[in-house]
Amino acid sequence: MEVIVHQDYESVGRAAARIVAQTLNSKPNAVLGLATGSTPLGLYQELVRMHREEGLDFSQVVTFNLDEYVGLTKNDPRSYYHFMRENLFRHVNISPQNIYVPSGTTDNYHAFCAWYERRIVESGGIDLQVLGIGSDGHIAFNEPSSSLGSRTRIKTLAKQTIEDNARFFDRLEDVPIYAITMGVGTILEARRILLLANGTKKAPAVAAAIEGPITSRITASALQMHADVTCLLDEAAASQLEMIEYYRWVQAKHPGAALRVSRPHFQRQIAHRMN
Repeated sequence: MEVIVHQDYESVGRAAARIVAQTLNSKPNAVLGLATGSTPLGLYQELVRMHREEGLDFSQVVTFNLDEYVGLTKNDPRSYYHFMRENLFRHVNISPQNIYVPSGTTDNYHAFCAWYERRIVESGGIDLQVLGIGSDGHIAFNEPSSSLGSRTRIKTLAKQTIEDNARFFDRLEDVPIYAITMGVGTILEARRILLLANGTKKAPAVAAAIEGPITSRITASALQMHADVTCLLDEAAASQLEMIEYYRWVQAKHPGAALRVSRPHFQRQIAHRMN
């Protein structure tokens, strides 16, 4: 994992947007995996600004969202589809047919989940997956005890997740208890993963995911098995990392490392130097 600590939430959002923009500039038809919630909101705001002011092009981009609440329609203001439409999709030049968000109202969830997995494969796989992390260490809605090889499916939400997300609903009782979500195994198949976290509330989960053992109790810890993960954290989210001084040292020695050249280009450079 590459751990990069920024001063605050706004800096994390800007850094994440630069990585997404680099991906789109090097591959205009890139497939993005997207997350919802307050954590990636700064990223989406910066992407919208870059589209409007710098011409960042989404016309060929394909997106797959991680999850959706079961029982909420696309137009429900509490749905994740609505969140994505209001905070990103309607502000950039992305084609509607290239937007995929799990359906919370399908008649056959088993068949839909299998179809969603196929669509990701048929689209060429996810080039860059954006993730947040839950206060209990979950990624997407893969709650503690989820299989680390799991695929897109319906998941029963943990009490902690329901309580954390209650702020988006009028009452705690209104929060759905089921969600359709990409699995941990699905997420790990992305070519590159970008984990964002901010705030002291996320600090224990961040430390467990990055420095703790790989365990289904902290599904984000499975990211340790991926070859290309960048963690963008603000100071508060990084506050419980035991190796924080090492991460800072690496970051100081390699500023801008997250905005690196693509792996094929790097391999060509190495091959050229060896000849």
